[in-house]
Amino acid sequence: MPNRIPLFCISLFIFFGGCKESETSKEVVAPQNLEILFEDYQQFKLRINPIEATKAGYTAFNDTIADYISDDYQKHLVEEYDAFLTRIEKVDTLGLNETQRLALEVMQWDCSIKKEGLKNELAVITSPIYNLPTLEFFPLGQIQSLHLYVAQLAGGSSVHPFQTIEDYENWLKRIEDYLTFLDTSITKMKEGLEKDVVLPRSLIVKMIPQLEDFVSKPVEQHIFYKPILNLPETFSPDDSKRLKEAYVAIISERVIPKYAMLKRFLKEEYLPHGRSTSGIGALSNGAETYAYLIRLHTSTNMTADEIHELGKREVARIRREMEKAMQASGFRGDLKAFFDEVRGTEKLMPFTQPDQVITYFESMEEKIDIKLDSVFNLRPKAGFKVRRTEAFREASASAEYVPGSKDGSRPGVFYVPIPEIEKFNILTSEALFLHEAIPGHHFQLSLQQENGDLPEFLHPESLGVFVEGWALYAESLGKELGLYTDLYLYFGMLSMEMHRAIRLVVDTGMHAKGWTREEAIQYSLDNEADSVEGITAEIERYMATPGQALSYKIGQLKIRELRTKAEKALGEAFDVREFHDQVLNTGSLPLILLEKKIEGWINEN
Repeated sequence: MPNRIPLFCISLFIFFGGCKESETSKEVVAPQNLEILFEDYQQFKLRINPIEATKAGYTAFNDTIADYISDDYQKHLVEEYDAFLTRIEKVDTLGLNETQRLALEVMQWDCSIKKEGLKNELAVITSPIYNLPTLEFFPLGQIQSLHLYVAQLAGGSSVHPFQTIEDYENWLKRIEDYLTFLDTSITKMKEGLEKDVVLPRSLIVKMIPQLEDFVSKPVEQHIFYKPILNLPETFSPDDSKRLKEAYVAIISERVIPKYAMLKRFLKEEYLPHGRSTSGIGALSNGAETYAYLIRLHTSTNMTADEIHELGKREVARIRREMEKAMQASGFRGDLKAFFDEVRGTEKLMPFTQPDQVITYFESMEEKIDIKLDSVFNLRPKAGFKVRRTEAFREASASAEYVPGSKDGSRPGVFYVPIPEIEKFNILTSEALFLHEAIPGHHFQLSLQQENGDLPEFLHPESLGVFVEGWALYAESLGKELGLYTDLYLYFGMLSMEMHRAIRLVVDTGMHAKGWTREEAIQYSLDNEADSVEGITAEIERYMATPGQALSYKIGQLKIRELRTKAEKALGEAFDVREFHDQVLNTGSLPLILLEKKIEGWINEN
């Protein structure tokens, strides 16, 4: 069993390396020592985010969850980022190859931007969920929140393994850490109440019913009990009995009461003080924090005003393309009427059973595979599956991709929510598959963690503007890959792109320009074909995660700009497969570094 790391003890020096030689005492002064620096940074990142370590296939931290919003945790993060920045400054960059140089620059960018967030008045911290930032006083939310993510892990079919006795025992220890995190969360939210830093009321209202199943379900029907229902047959009767009793005890005596306490706090103390405003700009230091989040999420120095205006231009451009597609379909009416048409037409809602949806997406993989070699040289080795989203989070979840383990033992999974099968609309299905699966997240993230030339710290999912920018760019490859032959599904792709362009407008509108939730919803309804319910969930997502939604379109536009630049510069010598190699073969890069790399490749050719 791995050594237990005391994440919550006062002596956090143990958490950051125990009694080993201090990492900061090693001076990196030559390229040959670069591997030491990279490995130290990798180990640091694994320690501070044990769930991401598990996701990437590292087992040494499978018994912990970080109390990442605690004051001690934040303090030591700042100290460690400072120490790594000092070491980076001592590196002699002469003689480094391109991959080493880019990795060092990514590390420097990462340390600098994360340290800046921690020093912010509203303390922006990287959470264990897809490495997304969260505000110190907003540790929980209605989406992308650790209390929901841990429940997903608890079901036994996600990234935490449940194959050995040690796996089951590790999960019991993780629950202990998680319960401590919930205590810290309530404490931080109470501090937020004192500072008038509170979530919007409309988000709190959504959080409370999400907790009901965790509070009211009997132990043997509880999601935290599911691993016991699937105990391996290889376990002895005594071990099975012991584990069952341990799970029953912790669920009945600790988990259910803690969720009940959280629900009471949200309903009785927190909700009455929920704010009516929608954006972070309404908070003290909110404008400065949003400007920081823009830099973090886009890896650019663009302002909120610049992004807002860019978004409006993109909305107008895509709207023109949508009108062309509408006219080609023979529809008589305006675009808004066509939105209503595609939302409700039975032709686009053909399924009667959830399994049919899964089969439908699996058939896309077969169709795309025929054309892949003409567009890509690189293909991942990792396996790939399509699964239905778990019932407890399906009602408010979006489709998503969860990377497979690095060793290939767990495939990448494309999760599809199917809350109401009779209303499942395939309008955007092909674009969605290209984005979340192939050649979007599954290709990019799998190739990244399979790339032996990259230092280990660049293997996990990382920079959102690159990851999501690539996935949105991948949606535009549909015709090259044999999709979008149906005019409605092509219109669906335009709808997806419009959705991301709208994000530039509504995210900056709410967080920088004082837009209300209702104004943002109406702007979306006026410009895209999604339902009121879907748009409302999206707008509330942007309210909960300021700036994150900007990354998709900003990243896509940069990749498309660089491809166009290469096509013009190289002419007949341009090979899209080689361009895609260049984008995908050095991991997730801040846009400024990606641009520098592609321009160098163009000049070399």
